[in-house]
Amino acid sequence: MKLDLLVLAVHPDDAELGCSGTIVKHIAMGKKAGIIDFTRGELGTRGTAETRDEEAADSAKIMGLHVRENLRFRDGFFKNDEAHQLEVIRMIRKYQPEIVLTNALHDRHPDHGRAGDLAEEACFLSGLAKINTALDGAAQGAWRPRLVLQYIQDRYIKPDVIVDITPYFETKLAAIKAFKTQFFNPDLDAPDTYISSPEFFESVIGRAREFGKTVGGTYGEGFTSRKLLGVDNLFNLS
Repeated sequence: MKLDLLVLAVHPDDAELGCSGTIVKHIAMGKKAGIIDFTRGELGTRGTAETRDEEAADSAKIMGLHVRENLRFRDGFFKNDEAHQLEVIRMIRKYQPEIVLTNALHDRHPDHGRAGDLAEEACFLSGLAKINTALDGAAQGAWRPRLVLQYIQDRYIKPDVIVDITPYFETKLAAIKAFKTQFFNPDLDAPDTYISSPEFFESVIGRAREFGKTVGGTYGEGFTSRKLLGVDNLFNLS
């Protein structure tokens, strides 16, 4: 299946927090979208790898994803090296996305920046024909996405692009709340963590309001780009 939009996320729930409104918006526009999670989030204080698998599947249904896979890299200890790059390249070549969204290049969690670098390098290397990969015994052709953007996560980063997600914000919240073990849930008997407080959830809403107001909407999601972005029609800008 060829995807229009592929999200590369190091932890299940990263995509939900960072760009689920954008995912849902583009699916509503008729685009095909999917998520490749790198790890199962098994080092998280709350929940287990198995509960995260279930929550990720529930969230995928809420968003209407066309595909969601997990590469099962080691949470906290994966590396941006040849072996991991080749695994990501296989996924890029499998789904041939036009646009890739991935983790922030620097953030509170060290996995985020490392994953962002891994994803961007894999997107470039995936376009080199002399790098050989195969899937299910069949050789894969080279493929390079035309655009790679990073969603903004815990730390504020000035965005290069903001997407108005106002009509899809409630779906974003529902997708986040699918991770019942991770975020504020008064019915769950589990240790308190940085992301399980009601204040953290309010900060997600506040960030979306800040970005939305900037582009004349109510809620928005911000993205950064390592390359300068061009547009062929000024009237497409808002």
